[in-house]
Amino acid sequence: MSQQKGDDTKYMADEHEMEDVDDDIVEEFRGADSNVDEDDHLNDKMADTTAAQARKGRDIQGIPWERLSITREKYRQTRLEQYKNYENIPQSGEASEKECKTTRKGGMYYEFRRNSRSVKSTILHFQQLRNLVWATSKHDVYLMSHYKVIRWSSLTCTKSEVLNVSGHVAPCEKHPGSLLEGFSNTQVSTLAVKDRLLVLGGFQGELICKNLDRPGVFFCSRTTDDDNAVTNSIEIYTAPSGAVHFWASNNDSGVRDFDMEKFQLSKHFCFPWPVNHTSLSPDGKLLVVVGDNRDGLLVDSGTGKTVMPLIGHLDFSFASAWHPDGLTFATGNQDKTCRIWDVRNLSKSVATLKGNIGAIRSIRYTSDGQFLAMAEPADFVHVYDAKNGYEKEQEIDFFGEISGISFSPDTESLFIGVWDRTYASLLEYGRCWNNSFPDTVV
Repeated sequence: MSQQKGDDTKYMADEHEMEDVDDDIVEEFRGADSNVDEDDHLNDKMADTTAAQARKGRDIQGIPWERLSITREKYRQTRLEQYKNYENIPQSGEASEKECKTTRKGGMYYEFRRNSRSVKSTILHFQQLRNLVWATSKHDVYLMSHYKVIRWSSLTCTKSEVLNVSGHVAPCEKHPGSLLEGFSNTQVSTLAVKDRLLVLGGFQGELICKNLDRPGVFFCSRTTDDDNAVTNSIEIYTAPSGAVHFWASNNDSGVRDFDMEKFQLSKHFCFPWPVNHTSLSPDGKLLVVVGDNRDGLLVDSGTGKTVMPLIGHLDFSFASAWHPDGLTFATGNQDKTCRIWDVRNLSKSVATLKGNIGAIRSIRYTSDGQFLAMAEPADFVHVYDAKNGYEKEQEIDFFGEISGISFSPDTESLFIGVWDRTYASLLEYGRCWNNSFPDTVV
């Protein structure tokens, strides 16, 4: 993450510069929600939108366009024209366009199920990498809501608090390498959930680990005392020994492997630039490493030595993901592209997929390898048919900053966290399994 977390006033001002379009339109857009029918305010699900309501014409986010002086189509056009993509290398987005693959839109792979506005999915910083939503089943999803980790069940439409880090958090068990004094007021920058393990990363290099089957937290550590310590991404995996590990990528240019069986740091690799994201190959032998540099790296996960540089992007990279086949992987960049790479020939990427308004900040493959989803900073999530050469895509279109995206492990659900001062929510989509798909709902 290229800009250090610093003065709150500074970075919030930057966020508004990035987000907002015409001020009059924005204020009307924000204020429209105060005029919804009184019946809509009777309970927590007041402004949720179901698939049935969307089929009848209700906006999936509950935005009452009929009461505004601007149409949805006009507002979308205004956003496309005025949204400012943050770039470290000027005009990188425009320069990348000539390399982008022409894809056919209109795919319908996941259909809208519900928008839950009682679930406030939040981010802290506009440059934050958007990895704050994590599905563990087709109806269970974990996300950050301000200082709380929330578990949402789409089956019962209920939420529960898993962990609150606004106060003091300390481990309730004594382990080697764990900071027994814990942390206070942790600003969470990333999270991951897998195999009943929840790991939070913080803006000051904090790591907080919790077993979801037990109360409290069992491990707290600080990756570094460096002033530029932001934990940018976490990836949980199971080692060949059966032990649960996780990789942490940090702004201090370090990538660290933590062993949760021995409760200790097992590997520490240093790179020439802040590392924004790493992804471990399915066989556990290779790491994709991307960060504040045009070129990414494919490295040996055992030694940290470079296997091959990844040359092609025009700006800093924020996201990566491996296809389950272990032969291809994807990287996302501030040049508004996602590049697909093949380990059998890394001299150039095999495809370049184009975003609409901003950096590609989050990438996910379905566990069966059929689809790839890529999220921009705001407004757009693209789902590509990966098994058929990324020739066709479904474009999911809404308004608001994206806090994270996650497919469920069984591929049945896609969850999208939306952060907005008025319309914060969790969008849920379900996989389409036949050819008689309904029209895309936007």
